[in-house]
Amino acid sequence: MNATPSHEPGSRPRVEGDREREILEATLELLAEVGYDRLTMDGVATAAKASKATLYRRWTNKVSLVIDALLLQKAAPEVPDTGSFRDDLLAAYCGPEGMIQPQAIAVFTSVMTAIQRDPEFGAEFREKVIGPKIAVSTAIYSRAKARGEIRADLDVDLFGPALAGICLHRAYVLGELPDRAMITRILDQIIVPAAMNPASPEKD
Repeated sequence: MNATPSHEPGSRPRVEGDREREILEATLELLAEVGYDRLTMDGVATAAKASKATLYRRWTNKVSLVIDALLLQKAAPEVPDTGSFRDDLLAAYCGPEGMIQPQAIAVFTSVMTAIQRDPEFGAEFREKVIGPKIAVSTAIYSRAKARGEIRADLDVDLFGPALAGICLHRAYVLGELPDRAMITRILDQIIVPAAMNPASPEKD
C-alpha cells in the first residue's frame, strides 16, 4: 500500500530539512549584507536559488522568514548556575549566546531600525529572540534573591536589562565592542554593587 503523501494532491511539498536550512542561511547572509529594511523575499529567493513561490509555501512574509533565520543561528539559551549572582551573569553574557559574540552585535545592528519602524517584526523579535534572553536574566536575578545575595526589593524588570543596555550604548555610541573584560568591569563596578544585599558578604 502506498504511503499517504504529506501534502495535498496537486500541491507542491512544504519546504523543510536541508532546503529550509539553506534558505534560512541565505537569509542571514543577506540580512548581514543589506539589513532588514532592504531585504526582500525576491532577494532571498535569488540568493538561495529558489523561487519566491517556494518561500511563500513555508513563510507567509518577510517577518516570519527573518525571525526563523535568526532563531536558526541561536540555540535555546541555558541558565548558568555557578552559585554566584555575579558569575551567573558573567557566564550568561560571555558564553556562546552572549553579547561578546560578534555575530550577536552584527544581527542586532541589522534589525535595530526595523524593531522600531515595523511593529509586527518588533513584536515577533521581542517575543521570540529577546524573550528567551530575558527569561535567563530573570531566572538569575530570582535565584540570587532566593539566596539573599541581592536586595529583595530590587525591581528585576527595570534592573535586568541594565547590563545589556550599557553594552549596547558602548557599542553603538562609543564604538567599543563588548568583550569579557568590559562585561567584568560593568558587573564589578555598577551592576553587582547596586544590586547587592548590604547584608551579603562581598565576593572575591
